Amino acid sequence: MAHKTGKKYRAAAAQVEKRPYSLEEAVALVQKIKFANFDETVEVHMRLGVNPKHADQMVRGTVVLPHGLGKTKRVLVITSGEKLREAEEAGADFVGGEDMVTKIQKEGWLDFDAVVASPDMMRLVGRLGRILGPRGLMPNPKTGTVTMEVAQAVKEVKAGKVEFRVDRTGAIHAPVGKVSFPAEKLVENASTLIQAIVRAKPAAAKGRYVRSATICSSMGPGVPLDTAPMNVRMA
Repeated sequence: MAHKTGKKYRAAAAQVEKRPYSLEEAVALVQKIKFANFDETVEVHMRLGVNPKHADQMVRGTVVLPHGLGKTKRVLVITSGEKLREAEEAGADFVGGEDMVTKIQKEGWLDFDAVVASPDMMRLVGRLGRILGPRGLMPNPKTGTVTMEVAQAVKEVKAGKVEFRVDRTGAIHAPVGKVSFPAEKLVENASTLIQAIVRAKPAAAKGRYVRSATICSSMGPGVPLDTAPMNVRMA
């Protein structure tokens, strides 16, 4: 990450002490040391004591953040029949059936941020795995994006539903809002996400579950969070 070694980044990093911060302190510091000239996303990064190679140690789920993410996601719904109207009424940006699958396949169309599909359409949507999968857009029953309740799914995505999933290295990265948010809203969003990840602890995970956690703006340095309260909850 070459861009992160610039003078402004180093000046910001110099203000981060090598100690664990409470969430309130950390959010205040992230907002104080921001230097980018756009409204950065604030992200939480957690390293977990799990081995994601084992299916029983997979950590994934979704959480609706109380204050959203500061931008409304563009939602595509792939469904049929009566559900087309339901999706439109719920505020989906794009609604269709096989025509949408073809548009993505043939035209490489990707002007959306989330995809919801009804189960009857998954045989068609399955063709898009190679396109949507790597972008994290593939609908999945586990995250509530393959469902007959398409209206509810659209509303949740629009409300700021965040998906979290542990990567190969045992880490989770997820957005919790914008740096311009009032501090207390960022704290509530981050706390809601952290609690959801703590609750998702697999029974097979042994030892200390949250190994480390940081919060940062997309261009700024990470501020280390105190993981003690995150691990106590599981005791």
